[in-house]
Order: sequence, then C-alpha cells, then structure tokens
Amino acid sequence: MLILIMNMFSKVINHLNHKFLLFLLFAYVAGYGQLKEEKKGYYLEDQIYFKFSYNVLDRLPKDASQSGFSNSFSIGFIRDLPVNEQRNFGFGAGLGYGYQTYFHNLKIYEENGQTIFNYFEEDYKTNRLKINQLEFPLEIRWRTSTIEKYKFWRIYSGIKFNYIFLSKSVFEINKKQVYKNLNAINKLQYGITVAAGYGNWNFFMYYGLTPLFKNATIENEKITTKELKFGLQFYIL
Repeated sequence: MLILIMNMFSKVINHLNHKFLLFLLFAYVAGYGQLKEEKKGYYLEDQIYFKFSYNVLDRLPKDASQSGFSNSFSIGFIRDLPVNEQRNFGFGAGLGYGYQTYFHNLKIYEENGQTIFNYFEEDYKTNRLKINQLEFPLEIRWRTSTIEKYKFWRIYSGIKFNYIFLSKSVFEINKKQVYKNLNAINKLQYGITVAAGYGNWNFFMYYGLTPLFKNATIENEKITTKELKFGLQFYIL
C-alpha cells in the first residue's frame, strides 16, 4: 500500500506547476517562522495538507461501472483562523491543487465541439478520465491541541469548491486517443468535506453536491454522476 501511494505521489507531482509548489514552500516557511517568533500562548495548526483518496463515481448510468483503482491526490495551504483563547476552535480557508483519475467503462469523446457518451462496442485496453483542479476549502475546526501538544484529536468539516481547469478522456482500442477540455465537464464543483482523527494522519471524506457533467445523456438516460472520495489526509504545521 505504501509503495502504491508513493508511486501515485511521484506520478502526480510531475503534473504540478513548479510555481505552485514554490508558493506552498514559501507559505510553510513563512508560517513556521511566524510561529516561532510569536509569544507563548499563540500558535497555528494544520496549514499544509496532503490527501490521498479512493474515488467513487456515484449515480452512474445503469449500465456503467468503474474498474481499476480510481484515485486522487491533493496538496494545499489552509490558513488557520482560531476564534477562542485556547485556539482549539475556529475556521480555515485555503487554496490547493488536486489531480484525480477515474477508470470506468464509458466511452467519452468530443465530436463537433460536443461531448459524446457511449458504451464501448469493442474491447478496449485502457479507459480513464483525468481531472486537474484548483481547490478552495472552507472549514469549521475543532481540536484538542495546545501550544505544547503536537498530537491531538481533531474534527474539521466544511465545504470545498473546485475549479476544473483541465480534463482529459483517454482510452485505447487500436491506438491511444486523448480528448482534452471536455465541454460536458462542470468546471465549478462543490461538496461537503469531513476530516477526523488523531495525530498527522486522518480519515478524509468528500461528497460532491454538483454533478460532474452538465447536460449529458447516454442512450436517452440523463447522467447525474457525482463524486465521492474517501482516504487519508496528512497535516503539517
């Protein structure tokens, strides 16, 4: 499992924009420096996050199904905003990047500027949907932390907005075919999030409230597919 996660991490990092990574590094260094310079009693927590999750396409058409290991990876910065004197309750607002892959049996392609959904009539070697997005999480945060306590219980819940800036349908029958920036993709997504656990690693879940596709049909059936993700979320600082 660890090898799978590391391979996925390595693969996704290659897709990340170097400037965005530099931004996260700067945010971490600046935040860490600020933390060290503040007076006792003041601290911030959980501002850099990494997420690894398994993806489920909920509400697929009746003859559609997933196959393989659909997965996603996210990295980002959340500004911790405590509101009480103990600093164990507050809010969070952030910015991140997410990369996800869905393996399925839908044939998705572009024709004359329109996204077409069909089922494969022939055997295919591979078929997947890839999504790159910006993430804007907003959270309500509760934890049992103190300025000296680095392992604590937490429950963070909220809403996350996603902006899909690149989508790809990739499948191979006799040759590999790639269709970018699918017109049927709902570029603006949002859903509810929950992260809970103890220490650095925590259980994470996201359920999309927005259909992944817009005005999409297959064999006269409306496609109302939504995203469900669950996995692990890792915090630093």
